[in-house]
Formats: sequence, structure tokens, C-alpha cells
Amino acid sequence: MARPIWTGIVSFGLVSLPVALSTAADSHTIRFHQLQRGTADRIRNRRVNERTGDEVDPDEIVKGCNTGSDYVIVDPKELDDIAPGRSKA
Repeated sequence: MARPIWTGIVSFGLVSLPVALSTAADSHTIRFHQLQRGTADRIRNRRVNERTGDEVDPDEIVKGCNTGSDYVIVDPKELDDIAPGRSKA
């Protein structure tokens, strides 16, 4: 049975009904790992600086949009501020 993505209660006066919201379709995609031919050793992806060739920590990675000549850095907090509000009800 599918796991509900939201649960709540609908009330009509003195009557309360439990409600569960489930997805209508299941995902049937198969995910593959990258392996080296012959050894079946798993291949990992590294985050490497293009200019220096050094590996970069995930804490130092930010998102940016290319404007043609430069990048505009976007902070995740800025995206949360402009996102529409979500309710828990």
C-alpha cells in the first residue's frame, strides 16, 4: 500500500474524519550506478574547481545564474523569501 504524503482531519461540527492523501501513480524508474568495465568498481563524481583542479567542499558550493559576462550568485534564503507561502492546514 502507498504511504500517504499528507494526513489530516476533516471536521463537520461534532464529527471528525481522518483523511490521508496518497500519490496517484507510482514511479517505476530504474536507477543505475556507474561502474568500471571489467572490475565492476563503482565510479563516484567529484566536485572540482575548473580553474584550479582542486576538490571543493559541498559547504563552499553556491548556485549562480550566468548573465553572459558574469555570474549572479543566488542564496537559498532569497529563494525562500520569494516562494509562495505554504500552509500546514
